[in-house]
Amino acid sequence: MKVKKQKRHRKILTFYTACFGFRKPFRVLCDGTFVHHIHVNRITPADKALTNILTAPVKLYTTRCVLAELKRLGRSYSEALEAAQQLIIARCEHEKCAKADACITELIGQNNSEHFFVASQDTELRKKLQEIPGVPLIFGLRNALFLEPPSAFQRQHVKASEEGRSQMTKKEYQILKNRVMNRLAGEEDENTVTEAIEHEDSGYQPINLQSENRSITARNQMGIKDKPQFKRKRAKGPNPLSCKKKKGGENKNNGHLKETKEGESTVKRSRKRKRTHKGQTPVGTGN
Repeated sequence: MKVKKQKRHRKILTFYTACFGFRKPFRVLCDGTFVHHIHVNRITPADKALTNILTAPVKLYTTRCVLAELKRLGRSYSEALEAAQQLIIARCEHEKCAKADACITELIGQNNSEHFFVASQDTELRKKLQEIPGVPLIFGLRNALFLEPPSAFQRQHVKASEEGRSQMTKKEYQILKNRVMNRLAGEEDENTVTEAIEHEDSGYQPINLQSENRSITARNQMGIKDKPQFKRKRAKGPNPLSCKKKKGGENKNNGHLKETKEGESTVKRSRKRKRTHKGQTPVGTGN
């Protein structure tokens, strides 16, 4: 697929996903003409060819009325009938089989609530579906598939819906008006209450500057503080656990020396050792 074709299909997909809420996997509703065209031009597998166009996984659908119409067409459409029978069957509310184009238009409805892509070779059916908002169309040309750009009616519908969203409806305007009136009424009540309180305070409790000054001086004499005064945090000493311990040996020796100086009367005792020589007899011993 060419680059220009990819860009064009991407723009169309962004239009439908952003404005109408199409989500992956995309659902493609096929009629008999499209199935026959795919089979004749050998565009197989069909789901792979459609995923290349839409750049997303795809689920293929058809209806019972389409299958009944293919049966009526005879042997020339027998292979297309076999291919259509393998698709997922979307429920239609027809007790008797109707025409394929009428069945598809009724299944799509007024706003395509099921978010179907419609694949068809019928030009009249595609013209009808162009007047319904939010219906992307797929058609085949020889051995290639194309996504049809949104019609002028669909673009105008999107523009009108955006303008409608930007403006308030009558209900929304009435709700907003009621809220504003309630809020203004509440503010007026608050203002009247505050004015009454101020009036009472000014009328029944006159301000006397002399009495206030006397009360302040009396409080100061008694040592009463009008405002709570917080103590400032002062710097404390170092943490005793983080400090090194003092050496105890030096203190003890210093204390011992001081005691000896103060008390000079202490007598030192010394033991003398007596020595004896061999061959000498001690004094006072003799025969």
